[in-house]
Amino acid sequence: MSESERSANGRRDFLQTVLAAPVLAATLVDTAQAEPAQRDVFVKHAYQEQTVNLGEVAMNYVVSGRATNPALLLIPGQTESWWGYQAAMPRLAQHFEVFAVDLRGQGRSTRTPGRYTLDNMGNDLVRFIDRVIGRPSYVSGLSSGGVLSAWLSAYAKPGQIIAALYEDPPLFASELRPAMGPGIRQSIGPLFDLWSSYLGDQWSIGAWDAMREGAPERLPDWMKGIPVPEEPPQNLKEYDPEWGRSFWTGSVAASCDHERMLRSVKVPVLLTHHRRITIDATGFLFGAMSDQQAQRVRELLQAAGVPVEYRSFPDVGHSMHGEKPDLYVDTLLDWVKSLDV
Repeated sequence: MSESERSANGRRDFLQTVLAAPVLAATLVDTAQAEPAQRDVFVKHAYQEQTVNLGEVAMNYVVSGRATNPALLLIPGQTESWWGYQAAMPRLAQHFEVFAVDLRGQGRSTRTPGRYTLDNMGNDLVRFIDRVIGRPSYVSGLSSGGVLSAWLSAYAKPGQIIAALYEDPPLFASELRPAMGPGIRQSIGPLFDLWSSYLGDQWSIGAWDAMREGAPERLPDWMKGIPVPEEPPQNLKEYDPEWGRSFWTGSVAASCDHERMLRSVKVPVLLTHHRRITIDATGFLFGAMSDQQAQRVRELLQAAGVPVEYRSFPDVGHSMHGEKPDLYVDTLLDWVKSLDV
């Protein structure tokens, strides 16, 4: 396969994964639902959902597994609700008491206009561990949830986090002005900007058809040709597009520099790195993080004095837990067994 073919395949796979959700079964897309601007957009899932009042946010979550097992907190990625982990949860629940959450602005959790920052979302999770889990926890997050997994590994209360899995996180690559490598506007950012413009904060516009028509003009050349479905998929119905705007403008990480955060990590880390292609001629990144950025993450973690394991999966899509749940569970379990904690 030529470099251009690999680039095209990588671009298509990554963008379609983000658009369609890390785990999106076609049977979960209910095109008869109300318009996304309304709140009646949810569907039932295999686990009973609960909410906890954390102050600013009512956080939606599910629990599975015995309370006598170690606690595991699962943090979904951007555009993903807790049910993105559904395929992996039955096996995880054999080894952990599993807590899967909806972050603020996603799923059934509270929308918080103007308040989407890593620090706010990280502190939501600190309060969730205090109020719901109530004991030290392993944590695993995908994509933006992987960045929040890093946040918890650095800034959670002492003793809250045992160890942290960063699943294909856009460390550096989701910043507006990263310390190194491509930033958000050289990767998935233009798609977030498109959603924000046509769908509006809290789905206040909801112009899905106009977005489909306007996408070819608004998106850069390397994103063109990606089909947009006629109906919004279930995960996007449950997603506040202001999330995307906060990444496009850089406000999400304005008070949370990634390099400083990584220098502050205090627990063992497993970093997984999935399919990625960087185009030398343009610097555009198809994937969550470039090889150079992943290497810098490892260097910073090692300098922080914590055990770090790096696993490269160049043939796995952005969401391992969605695309290959058994591989995800096996990878997590093998790493946990290797820890001296």
